[in-house]
Amino acid sequence: MNELRRRFILFAAAVIVIVAVILLFTVPFIVDQTEQALVLSFGRPVRLVERPGLSFKEPWQSTITYDKRLLDYEPPAEEVIAADQKRLVVDAYCRFKIVNPLLFFQTMGTELVARTRLNSVISDSLRRVIGGVELQAVVSSKRAAIMRQIRDEVNDQAKGFGIDVVDVRIRRADLPEENSKAIYERMIAERQREAAQFRAQGAQQSQEIRAEADKERIEILANAQKQGQILRGQGDADSTKIYAQAFEQNPGFYAFYRSLQAYRQALDGSNTTFVLSPQNEFFKYWNGAPAPSSGK
Repeated sequence: MNELRRRFILFAAAVIVIVAVILLFTVPFIVDQTEQALVLSFGRPVRLVERPGLSFKEPWQSTITYDKRLLDYEPPAEEVIAADQKRLVVDAYCRFKIVNPLLFFQTMGTELVARTRLNSVISDSLRRVIGGVELQAVVSSKRAAIMRQIRDEVNDQAKGFGIDVVDVRIRRADLPEENSKAIYERMIAERQREAAQFRAQGAQQSQEIRAEADKERIEILANAQKQGQILRGQGDADSTKIYAQAFEQNPGFYAFYRSLQAYRQALDGSNTTFVLSPQNEFFKYWNGAPAPSSGK
């Protein structure tokens, strides 16, 4: 009998320990300061725990936690058409916060489902808003207003999911690759056209400068030749005047001097042959004619 009691006591103690261990691991739970928790009873939410720290639940109940910080979501880039029929590849991102865990659990369940749903909402809003404006507006100062409009539209729909969309930003809005290539080729052609125009203008200016320089050169040479002829004429006139004055002072000596110059030029050793009579006037000073004196 005592042995039976002892075994019963040991069994009861073991059951109590097992139950205590089970309760220790199933009843208390810890909520991190960055999280908020829902207590579920057979899959149905019964309580929201927002205070961080140690909390308790029934052993058959479970918990699900959601991050209460700002969360980022980057939907894949997609192609949209602006109001002027220009195609754009838009790369956006979203920042949101779970503000109603109960509603979020009932509508979304998990963050993965929420991100998938946000992707659809953001895509629809991008197409609708950008489809109502021209390409120039997307890349101008109006871009901030466009992003605010997209954020407000996405937030209005996300409120039904227990989500508060804090921001939606367009990080990049580029033309599709085939459009970009065509635009780059058109830009290159335009720059080449401008370069050709500048070269033509430069060539025209160069020709004008050369023509002006040639004109000035011709004028300078003409003026120099004119001035040289004038000076040469004045020199000839002065020379003639001096010769005349010398001739007046002693005509005989002047005639003798001119004859000597004629002899020098004629008999300069160039093998020139003269056929002249010895009595020619050219040889009068060789035939014994006296040389005149240099005095008067």
